[in-house]
Amino acid sequence: MKFSGFRSWIQNERFLRYLSTSSLLFSFLLVLLSLYDLGFRHPENAEFWLNDFYRFGLAIAAVSILVRYFGFQKLFQLKVRNLDVAFGIAAAIFYLRYDTAINNLLPVLELAGERGFAHLAGLLFFIRELASYDFNLDRTLFNPAQLFIFSFLSMIFMGTGLLMLPTASTESITLLDALFTATSAVCVTGLIVVDTGSYFTMFGQSIILVLMQLGGLGIMTFASYFSYFFRGKTSYENQIMLKDVTNSEKIGEVISVLKKIVFITAITELIGFALIFFSIKKDVIPEIGDKLFFSIFHAVSGFCNAGFSTLENSLYEPAFRFNYPLHLTIAVLFILGGIGFPILLNLYKYVVYLVRNNIIKFNKKRRSIHSPWVINLNTRIVIVTTGILIISGSLGFYFLEYNNTLAEHNWYGKMITSFFSATTPRTAGFNTVDTGALNFSTIMLIILLMWIGASPVSTGGGIKTSTIAVATLNFISLAQGKNRIEVFKREISEATNRRAFAIISLSMLIIGLSIFLIAYFDRNMSLQSITFEAFSAYGTVGLTTGITASLSAPSKLVLIFSMFIGRVSMLTIMIAILRRVRHLNYRYPQDEILIN
Repeated sequence: MKFSGFRSWIQNERFLRYLSTSSLLFSFLLVLLSLYDLGFRHPENAEFWLNDFYRFGLAIAAVSILVRYFGFQKLFQLKVRNLDVAFGIAAAIFYLRYDTAINNLLPVLELAGERGFAHLAGLLFFIRELASYDFNLDRTLFNPAQLFIFSFLSMIFMGTGLLMLPTASTESITLLDALFTATSAVCVTGLIVVDTGSYFTMFGQSIILVLMQLGGLGIMTFASYFSYFFRGKTSYENQIMLKDVTNSEKIGEVISVLKKIVFITAITELIGFALIFFSIKKDVIPEIGDKLFFSIFHAVSGFCNAGFSTLENSLYEPAFRFNYPLHLTIAVLFILGGIGFPILLNLYKYVVYLVRNNIIKFNKKRRSIHSPWVINLNTRIVIVTTGILIISGSLGFYFLEYNNTLAEHNWYGKMITSFFSATTPRTAGFNTVDTGALNFSTIMLIILLMWIGASPVSTGGGIKTSTIAVATLNFISLAQGKNRIEVFKREISEATNRRAFAIISLSMLIIGLSIFLIAYFDRNMSLQSITFEAFSAYGTVGLTTGITASLSAPSKLVLIFSMFIGRVSMLTIMIAILRRVRHLNYRYPQDEILIN
């Protein structure tokens, strides 16, 4: 009777809510403990009480999880149970490492560091509690644009604080430089004021790696996915919000699209990591651990179009300058990351459609299913525009730099380097040539490519390929005397045309203001270098002629704002401030304004 009474008490919803809240707070304390352990230099006598704290904290975490399994008899989904098993294994290994006999039997565990498994277990417990907790936020108070901007700001400020931890850098870093680096990583730009490889430690570089990954996909994508992962459901308000973020056609497809985005990212970066790893010779990076981290860092940086590199001169380093397989791998990564997830998902849908219909040839019992316009208008425009930009950019760079920066390469190297140099300005930021030695005409070509940037709902920036395509189609239709824009036997909506015009106008306004302010604050800099820097920051590209680190503090602040605005777009900021007018139930008489 007493046992049944106790069980009924702990199964009370109020107690469950209290347990979830206390577990979340406790998991946060474990993360803070890990940050103190990893981010600060502490005396040797602190090692003993740190180990005791970890043992105590992980024991409490295990009890919290077990109570929900046995006390509430709650049946968690298989994926949640797998994560709990991973937590248990990491916690168990941390405990067993301090048993001398077992530690001698498993010397490979030393590779994880003294408390590596404790950090991993604490992180897994924190993710579990944070994703499964119901915050009950009233999302009607915020529109998607405001939440989108807030998520990026929170990541930037959090990253700034982490980069200022003592062990994150080899020497003390200023607040402005930490803010600049965090903004550049979260906004996947790649502009740097300090050398990433030599100035930041492995811990600091890992922080930049996480910021790039979260910034490339967006913290809202990760938070929503893990929330659904643990809870198995999501609210209707959350689905409406994510519909705008993921560009889903239907509300019911939001979670499915979210899963596919995370899956595509994981698979692409994994394949890229493997190709990068095997493209590096042993004598270039002899240590296996350094080689693994280099491959992971550049795979994430490439797919997220971040442009960060642990090499001082990016891929222009002598040992990597002629590694053409590496160049091709990274180029394919940032092209896939910059083409946009809706495009990749639509192409995946088309491949599935072709496979299913081709099976009919071998299976006569199966009926052919015809689906008109499997490849939608958005995909067609983006693919055509991207192809034109890559081909024209590659040819332009090849002929403009043939006897200049391409002179040191053979015919094959000239082609690969031209292809790489024409695709990297579209927000990737890696360089395989000396940017400061480029001809003026090539600089102008790169500025144009940086301004256009990647495609919508991608990891890249710029005004986007679809925007320039719509603008081009608009003036062609005006020249032909048409009163509407038509392409691929479809008509582009007036709202799309207005949005494209607004994005182009606002981009030129922000870039022009950036150039004006930097030229005012740093009057000794050439206008060409300042213009290149401003376009690179707004397009979240990361290419530079070499003036970033020598800019004054006010100019660095201008670039910080420019990178942030370029990533979230000025139009999104205006929507967040002004909110949307739902319906206009009136019309004024139309009149024409003299243009041209």
